[in-house]
Amino acid sequence: MTDMRRTLLWVVFTMSLVLLWDAWNKHNGQPGLFGGGRPQAAASAPGAAPNGVPTPTSAAAPAAAGTTSVPAGAAVAGAVAAAGERIDITTDRFKASFDSVGGKLVRLELLGYRDNVDRQRNVMLFDQSATRIYRAQTGLITDQAGVQLPTHHTPMTALPGVRDLAAGSNDLSLSFEGQTDSGVKLVKTFSFKRGSYSIGVKHEVINASAVSIKPQLYLQLLRDGKSPEGESSYYFTFTGPALYTETQKFQKLDFSDIDKGKAEYEKAADNGWVAMVQHYFTSAWLVPEKQQREFRAEKVGNNYAIAMVLPLGEVAAGAIKVQDAVLYAGPQLENKLAALAPGLELVKDYGKVHVIAAPLFWLLDKLHSIIGNWGWAIVALVVLLKIAFYWLNASAYKSMAKMKAINPKVTEMRERFKDEPQKMQQEMMRIYREEKVNPLGSCLPIVVQMPFFIALYWVLLSSVEMRNAPWIGWITDLADKDPWFILPVLMTLSSLFQVWLNPTPPDPMQAKMMWIMPLAFSFMFFFFPAGLVLYWLTNNVLSIAQQWFINKRLGVA
Repeated sequence: MTDMRRTLLWVVFTMSLVLLWDAWNKHNGQPGLFGGGRPQAAASAPGAAPNGVPTPTSAAAPAAAGTTSVPAGAAVAGAVAAAGERIDITTDRFKASFDSVGGKLVRLELLGYRDNVDRQRNVMLFDQSATRIYRAQTGLITDQAGVQLPTHHTPMTALPGVRDLAAGSNDLSLSFEGQTDSGVKLVKTFSFKRGSYSIGVKHEVINASAVSIKPQLYLQLLRDGKSPEGESSYYFTFTGPALYTETQKFQKLDFSDIDKGKAEYEKAADNGWVAMVQHYFTSAWLVPEKQQREFRAEKVGNNYAIAMVLPLGEVAAGAIKVQDAVLYAGPQLENKLAALAPGLELVKDYGKVHVIAAPLFWLLDKLHSIIGNWGWAIVALVVLLKIAFYWLNASAYKSMAKMKAINPKVTEMRERFKDEPQKMQQEMMRIYREEKVNPLGSCLPIVVQMPFFIALYWVLLSSVEMRNAPWIGWITDLADKDPWFILPVLMTLSSLFQVWLNPTPPDPMQAKMMWIMPLAFSFMFFFFPAGLVLYWLTNNVLSIAQQWFINKRLGVA
């Protein structure tokens, strides 16, 4: 039975190493052991599409029969596309840059969130540079032959107005208008509100032509296939397109699946949204009202696009059609995202443990509202979890203590019967029976608690609230590694102390490996965010205290 327990621990340890190696491969663009992985950056410069002129070919996914695709050339960089005027605006949340060609949002700086690589600059969500492409685009398409509609390649004019959100003002608007030779005009108005990461985008389709038209509005996000700079190589977080519908719920699309044309997702619905997701931040197109829409995703040049296409119905000659949308571009603040659209909070990806992780974050958030410090809120949450599992842990620690008490007897017996394996096993079972010890008694409580601590791991890894959040003294950012490595060292020492408290395996090789295992795991924690290490250290300290107390009470300390 002892061998069975050791084997179980070794299986857990080995599988952990395999999963870590798989995540490492995916992070560095190699195929994972279970598929997926981020594609390597293309050798050519981002956005090197042949031209920037809209064509009938798709910039998203192949269009359904009877519809027209989003115009190609979405991946064209500014140097290739027609030169346009750059319009800069500033609010309390953003520094944004628009290109008058198509009225595109091509650069968005998030004020108050520091970059992972250079802490002197802010996070750049949207970007259009030599190394990064990430943009928000909208325009009109139609399946009517000979009718040309304004797209994100159409030259537009920025209407006069204020460019900076003034003190005491709560609103700021920027409008573009453009018209094609067919006489169809599109007016885009971007509306910013103080304190909000949601940008209202109103599209006014003015049909000044002599015939009725049937336009479709596309809302598109386009970016390169690279992860944000500064991401850790020791854990994997998802970067890529995503969408949501009421029937299929949250659907992530891997870049590699889009490359191969194997991305599976719901193609049409009367609800839902599209998004580009990365660690801590997201952008998403939202349509307030319930109406029919298509979803399209495809690789465009070296970049990737996800789009939502909305039929606007027939617009008679001389008529005007208005369609409102919202572009969310900012941090994955779970509570605020949930209030914006159904399922939008799922861009904060907890993976398979979402059903446990979401309540844990709710509790962590409540603790923070009382304590006022995210570091102490983490400590308080672990304390609550240890209290909730106290009796379960007590059962495990009692089993360990009994195993430690009879360990000398088991060691002596193994020495006597080392040449008689069958007799040794029988004698070992006799000792366990007489001493009323269950060698697997310490395993079940660990297995029961494991999903909760894995869920808490993902809560702390995924929560943007940890960025730039101080704890005490030298810990000024719970989302960054400990700059002095004090927490990882303490966690390593606590893990080794736990090994000392546990019963020593009779097999010398197993005994050595029980000391090596925590050292192997602890190495990774030197590069993990401080918040994660704090959570693990707190758990270790509380576990040691409880186990020490039980050992003392049973006289085996």
